[in-house]
Formats: sequence, C-alpha cells, structure tokens
Amino acid sequence: MTPKRIVAELERYIIGQDKAKKMVAIALRNRYRRSRLSPQDREEITPKNIIMKGPTGVGKTEIARRLAKLVKAPFLKVEATKYTEVGYVGRDVESMIRDLVDVSIRLVKDERFKEVYEKAQQIAIDKVADILTKNESNLPPDISKAQLKDELYKHNLDHLAISIVLEQPPKPIQLQPGSGAEINLGSIFGNAIPKQKKIKNTTVGEAIELITSQESERLIDMDNVHAEAIKRAENDGIIFIDEVDKIAGKSNHNGPDVSREGVQRDILPIVEGCTVSTKHGNVKTDYILFIASGAFQVSKVSDLIPELQGRFPVLVELNSLTKDDFVRILVEPDNAITTQYKKLLAVDNIDLQFTPDGINEIALVAEEENATNEDIGARRLQSIMEHIVEDISFDVDEGVFKTVVIDKQYVSENFKNDKSRNLKKYIL
Repeated sequence: MTPKRIVAELERYIIGQDKAKKMVAIALRNRYRRSRLSPQDREEITPKNIIMKGPTGVGKTEIARRLAKLVKAPFLKVEATKYTEVGYVGRDVESMIRDLVDVSIRLVKDERFKEVYEKAQQIAIDKVADILTKNESNLPPDISKAQLKDELYKHNLDHLAISIVLEQPPKPIQLQPGSGAEINLGSIFGNAIPKQKKIKNTTVGEAIELITSQESERLIDMDNVHAEAIKRAENDGIIFIDEVDKIAGKSNHNGPDVSREGVQRDILPIVEGCTVSTKHGNVKTDYILFIASGAFQVSKVSDLIPELQGRFPVLVELNSLTKDDFVRILVEPDNAITTQYKKLLAVDNIDLQFTPDGINEIALVAEEENATNEDIGARRLQSIMEHIVEDISFDVDEGVFKTVVIDKQYVSENFKNDKSRNLKKYIL
C-alpha cells in the first residue's frame, strides 16, 4: 500500500492528526522499500523508530490499533508500565519479543490453514460420513454415501448429534515461569508415549470444524511455519510501546525513579538491536519497528535517557481536540459513536436521530468539559453520549416503535445540572 492509501484507510476511523498518520504511513512504506533492495543494502538500513507525543484520547492508540488491522505484519501492543509491576526491574522486557513471535506464528499458521483448508475439510467430511454411516438411526432414509457427503458439504446435516474421538496433544511444560522456555515430552519421546484421546458429543457441524482443524495441523509443516514466523517478526515486526511517559523521569537514585530508569535501560538493548532467545529460535531485533507513545504531561520526552531518545529519531506531536474535531468524530468515521448508538437502540425499535445542532451542542459540551476538567480527548464523548441516552435506553417498551430526536434543546436539558461542577477546578 502506498503512503497515501494507508492514510486514506486510517482516515476512515481517525479524525485529524494528519502528521502522525503521515509519519506512520512513511514508516510502513519504508519496510516495503527495504524489502526490494539487495541483501547487502538491507543489512545497512534500519527502521526509523517513532515517538508519538500527545494528550490522552487524541488517537495515539487508535492509530496503532487500526494499523494492526491494516497491515499483514506481526504487530504487538505493550504497556511500558507492565515492566515495573514486580519489584524494581519488573517483568522481563524480552517477553515483548517472545510475544511478537507468538503473534507472527499465529499469522503464518492462519495463512497455511487457509491453503490446506479445502483438503482438510474433505478429510473431515469423509470421517464424519463414515461415523454417520455406522449409526444410521440419525440419517435420512435411503441416502447413499455420495449423497451423504454432498449433504454434509452443503451443511444440511449440521444439526445432527454425533460422537467423535479427538486426539489431545500433550501440553508443554514451562521450565521457568515467564522465561518462555518450554519442554514438550511428547516431541522428545515421539510415539513412545501414547497420545491421549477424548470422546466428544457434539453436532455434525461442529465435528467437521474440529476434525478440519486437527487435520490442518497435520497437513502443515510446523518447522516451516516457525522459520517463516521468525523471519517475518525480524523484518516486518512492529511493536507499539504505550505509556512510555510513565517510565520517563530523572533518577535521584531513590524511590520509584530507580525503577523507571531501570526499565528504560532494559528496553534500550531491545530497541538498539540484540538477539533474544525464544522457544522457537533466536530473534534479531535490529529491524523491528518500534513506535512509542505517551501523553508527556508530567514528564517530557527529554526526560528519557539520552541513549533511548537517540533510538527514536522521529518525534510526532498530536494536537488536542477542538469542537470542530468533536463534530467530525461524531459523524464521519465508519464506526462513529452516534452510528453505534443508532444500531444498538434500533434492536429495541427505537429510531434515534441526531440533528446538526444537537451534534454541535454535544461537541461544545465535550470541549467545555475537557477545558474545565481533565482533558481526556475523544473519550469524553463516550461519557456524554451515555448520559444522553441513559433514559432512552432504560425506557423500553416491547414491540412499540418510537422515534427520539436528539437536538440542541435535548442536550442542553440533559447537562444543565452539570455546569456547576466546572467551577471546582478554579477553587483554591
């Protein structure tokens, strides 16, 4: 996808923040450009990591989330604060690379499953047909084996009850909690340990899916999957580190600052480029793209240790949302919150309609609330909308169709008692 196409896709869900979307699109396109170079040139070109700075609720995490759905690349979102939960050092920072490899394996397995799905499904249908033939009480009268398979393929017999035998793969034993290192006794001893089997009573439709999944596992080469997954994680992997401002701060060698700087120093070699050992093989982190984000309201980007700052050469600042932004957020995205509430209440035969002046008033209230209380960005719209539709959602009559219009007067009446709370911020 070209950078313009990536931005166009992101704009379907994210309003504003053009600079951030542009930089992310360029970073993604550079992955493709690098892949077209010679192996010697590829070795020299490393990703330009990004820091997204901006208040909460302006779209930093949403850009990352939509990016994950948009690109077919291993993508992982982690919270920087999770590495400070246990003691001073916190959870093993290398676990983010192991998690990325797991994501990559799932991605490659899904692709391989799609390639062998038809063959695996045919095997499953043959097995289910054999089981049903032995127990003819459930079958329609005078049906041949060929007709039975055809009916199974068309899902016409999905409702029938059936008992199938499934193999239970041996569960791997973790050598050390949190290390990612595991040992599988079944793979060591091979056929010396008999595989456990389980009888499952289910429907024909579910039985076909279960057997198809089991046969797909047999048809794909897992060694090949692991090798491809590690290659993709190394060259196409993207790790989004959220809340990085919570680990920023100058260290005074006492209190929580020791923990913060310790986490930064632990993250540094991962971002710089090192080799991490996983249960599927060693992974080089040199060419993984890292995107860090944080509000940086209390701390500053300059409070990060210089070595870490140097590894994030691209700094993008996201803007606070204005009333015009809120108006666009309410109506333009494919998943606009007004559209969501319309669909939800339509289930109870309530036709919810928003007038332009009603939308404008909701945006104005959101801007005022963010200005006088904590600025929580677009998340403010969720609390306001929930407040507006509270009575409508509760007052439901079964089978009665009604239309509710949300205009400026309706919004004003719902928020007239909340204005006094805005002054509390200015009381010393």
